[in-house]
Amino acid sequence: MALPEKLWSLGKTLVWIAALGTTFLLFAFAGMRISLKSLEVVVPDLMGQPLDDGKATTEDLGLRIRIDTSHRLHPTIPAGAIMLQDPKAGVATRRQRTIKVWVSAGASPSQLPSLIGETEGTAQLRLREDKVELLRIARMRSNRYPDGAVVGQDPPPAATSSAVSVLINQGERTSTYVMSDLIGAELDAATAALRSQGFRVTVTSDHLYPNIPPGIVLRQYPQAGFQISLGEPISLEVSR
Repeated sequence: MALPEKLWSLGKTLVWIAALGTTFLLFAFAGMRISLKSLEVVVPDLMGQPLDDGKATTEDLGLRIRIDTSHRLHPTIPAGAIMLQDPKAGVATRRQRTIKVWVSAGASPSQLPSLIGETEGTAQLRLREDKVELLRIARMRSNRYPDGAVVGQDPPPAATSSAVSVLINQGERTSTYVMSDLIGAELDAATAALRSQGFRVTVTSDHLYPNIPPGIVLRQYPQAGFQISLGEPISLEVSR
């Protein structure tokens, strides 16, 4: 084969290789763009939707939702509905992105009902009906109030607020106490008080201690702050 024909054949081969390479790169680029597009979603418009509906909408699109805890007043969006979102609706974003939302507290703060004396279930029902958020439930034990009754609320009844915390009694006190700090107390007074409550007190040792008069508690077991039940022994070390 003559040299010109060989060069012509080689040239055609190189052109075919270049064409095939270009075609491959174009298809790879197009496939990558399609793959990336499939991972993108358009942020939905959540404004005005109840919070549960907004959560369902974002989950269906593969997005996450994060709720800002600060409720804000809004003249038209009812309490409990989404009033603001970030990013805004219509923005293209990747799946699994978090959408931050703010929840409306309604057009104006609510006047709180009196919950004192109500049961926990009744108090929660009244708050739902009045669209008042229950921020926190604290509990106490006392035989002065009915078991399960609301004994306090903050803010108090008739205050203007969209949220409230309540204190609920859980019944009579148990026989478990928190150990007092006896260090520095006079032995006779400390033992008399403890024994009157049903505890067993034992002085395990006494020590000379500079500038401390006799009969002062130097060490104790259990230590202050520990849980202790009636009838448990309490050991004291005192000065002499």
